[in-house]
Amino acid sequence: MASEPIYYRKVRPITLNKMTDVRSIEPGKYNKVLAAALKNVPEFKKPEWVDFVKSSTHKVRPIMDSDFWFLRGASILRQLYINGVVGVERLRTRYGGRKNRGMKPPRFKKSGGKIIRTLLQQAEAAGFVEKVKAKKTGRQLTIKGKEFMEALAKWAEEH
Repeated sequence: MASEPIYYRKVRPITLNKMTDVRSIEPGKYNKVLAAALKNVPEFKKPEWVDFVKSSTHKVRPIMDSDFWFLRGASILRQLYINGVVGVERLRTRYGGRKNRGMKPPRFKKSGGKIIRTLLQQAEAAGFVEKVKAKKTGRQLTIKGKEFMEALAKWAEEH
């Protein structure tokens, strides 16, 4: 019994409307676009004390970048978009780093929490973030926050 060849019909790939996702854009480029948009949100204000503090104990000098506040806010919002529910402690670990301790071996040190907490409070006041008290406590993006970020992602991908 000879086997008959099986003919497969050609299937055209289905093209869906490609929705722009924040994850599909290079993080550095997207954070700059989001930081520029956050400058126009009235709830995001750079506090006076930011120019005098270090962002973490592992840093040697205070923050020199004039746009640091908005860049860090953009980075935090992106982390919330990617990870879902995130707390201050988890973000402190995310922005921490290696501390040079002189002759002793270096160790990992968490970032300071005041900057992160203040930025999350400002994002809450703007309506981008809400507190969550479930199995995983912390903060998550609201629908308004997700729409804001996805609109910027679409704009950043086109330009």
